Amino acid sequence: MNIFKQKVARRIKRKARTRIKIHGRPDRPRLSVFRSLTNIYVQAVDDVGGITIASASTIDKELKDKMTKRGNIDAAKEVGKLIGQRLVNKGVMTVVFDKGGYKYHGRVKALAEGARSAGLKF
Repeated sequence: MNIFKQKVARRIKRKARTRIKIHGRPDRPRLSVFRSLTNIYVQAVDDVGGITIASASTIDKELKDKMTKRGNIDAAKEVGKLIGQRLVNKGVMTVVFDKGGYKYHGRVKALAEGARSAGLKF
């Protein structure tokens, strides 16, 4: 098996183990993170109702024009601030952070810090 496919398979296993323990509610949604080589995506999900409350990514119109590189720590921090602002505007102050099987390091950590700086608690 290709080494990249092995890494992805291990990440998906970690993600599944985490999802057993983490559930989003309407008052405290799950902040789900996905990162690719070029972009980072985040969405706030209410698992009870099965709906996405808010989402943000480096390909949003608000951020796409500001940045030259979208796959770095600075871009992730801006995405975190954007999702934080959108959730605070909707009245959500606390979330459950779902790092999606990734290490809490680098872009994932920067996204979390950006969301905290916008006023979210987790």
